[in-house]
Amino acid sequence: MGCRSLNAWPAVFPSESPHPPVAPLSQAAHHREWTPDGPLHLGQVLGCLRRGPGDPAFRTDASGAFWRVSRTPEGPATLRVTALGGTVRGDAWGPGAAWFLDRLPVLLGGEDSSGGFAPRHRLVAEGQRRAPGLRLARTGLVLESLVPSVLEQKVTADEAYRAWRRLLTRFGEPAPGPAPEGMAVPLAARDWALVPSWEWHRAGVDNKRASTILRAVRVAARMEEAAGMTPAEARARLEKIPGIGPWTSAEVVQRTHGAPDEVTTGDLHLPRIVGWSLVGERDADDARMLELLAPYEGHRHRAVRYLLTVGSIPPRRAPKMRKTDIARW
Repeated sequence: MGCRSLNAWPAVFPSESPHPPVAPLSQAAHHREWTPDGPLHLGQVLGCLRRGPGDPAFRTDASGAFWRVSRTPEGPATLRVTALGGTVRGDAWGPGAAWFLDRLPVLLGGEDSSGGFAPRHRLVAEGQRRAPGLRLARTGLVLESLVPSVLEQKVTADEAYRAWRRLLTRFGEPAPGPAPEGMAVPLAARDWALVPSWEWHRAGVDNKRASTILRAVRVAARMEEAAGMTPAEARARLEKIPGIGPWTSAEVVQRTHGAPDEVTTGDLHLPRIVGWSLVGERDADDARMLELLAPYEGHRHRAVRYLLTVGSIPPRRAPKMRKTDIARW
């Protein structure tokens, strides 16, 4: 869900942007500068990690800076990223600050390569033209992508985002450093396991999704090991957990691995968007979507991301998915 709205971000490229106003950073424990080897659009790269408006772990501020809070292997950390001329600057706070900054280029797609990718359809080419700074982020953190992906299973985006926002606000610890007000650190595995059943209910999370999360956090170390595997191996590891299927595993590895070929199947809308955009078919299913994306093998997810920048959506013939607020039951 989080990678669907690339056009929502201002088109700020390091090679073109003015120096934005910088908030006082005297409290910064660590900072780093990195010069990418080509165009880089921070919003299109990092925006995929935001779980809806008001995500307590993701913010943008008035200066155009991007803020992200994570629980790294070395502890909680807050990262602030800005584009200054042709250089990206990262400032970080908290026990995991050094870990965050060591991986800053990887997070921002520094290891993502589009070599061998060639548009075969007009709208893919148009998406690439509109988003030359699009790179695939790679977080290396599994649990922080897995939990919200499970929350997004078979519900509307608004319902999933509300659940994530409520749970982090209620149980997450405050973000380290001078982060924007209301930012919070995603819960540790043990803390997810301690969330009372009634709080899942109040957040609108049904027992099936809550149980899947609880099964996953009980083997959190095994889940985090997946970050060091190939995308295919990582998906197989994740799908060993009952309740985690191809849709969820794809959504996770797209973020943890920056996986250019991992396509989300089982999605309510994506096959029809791809079918409509590429060949004008409004009722494409997963099999047809994969058939249409076959010319992009090795970069199928990248092709989809470019398509989504164009925003070609088939006309609706049925009502939107009905919201079900179980918190009111």
